Amino acid sequence: MAFALDRRLGEYSKGMAQKIALMRTLLHNPPVLLLDEPTSAMDPESARLVRDSIIQMRDDDHRAIIVCTHNLPEAEELADRIAIIRKGEIVVEGSVPTLKSRMLGPPLMEVRLGASSNNGVAPLIGRYAQVEATGERWVRYSTANPVEVNAQLLKALIAAEIPVVTLSEVPQSLESVYLRVVGEEEGMIR
Repeated sequence: MAFALDRRLGEYSKGMAQKIALMRTLLHNPPVLLLDEPTSAMDPESARLVRDSIIQMRDDDHRAIIVCTHNLPEAEELADRIAIIRKGEIVVEGSVPTLKSRMLGPPLMEVRLGASSNNGVAPLIGRYAQVEATGERWVRYSTANPVEVNAQLLKALIAAEIPVVTLSEVPQSLESVYLRVVGEEEGMIR
């Protein structure tokens, strides 16, 4: 590291300059931290280190952290609350689960089967939940109460001797929420 002692800040790569700026910001242990695209131009290892540091600082009861970013997976990982800003105004805000529920609807579940789903599985599932899509060996459905519905559904599938391989929630991303908000704002989604 001795080679870097005489370098000017402008001589570092963008990623290294970003890390140095973050370190300078933290020197006086501020109670409020405003980070604008904190991992931009960083290699994956450095970005992971910065995200882990932000998570650790976030857990400190004496610090508020505001992260402005276009990196939605990163925002989802780091934030307790999200605000989507459009044309300078907050158009929607809340926790990630709240935004997903409000903007995307109830959780989407997928049951994978050990046999073809063409033998009347969709109508059986339709008795318990809203069937959204089907495939050769899977069915996707939505339900506002997955804990209760999934238990009932598994009992019904077992009683019908339909082998179940997996039952899991289909991940719904913050990007989907963002696209829904932007689409509604532009009148694209009704």
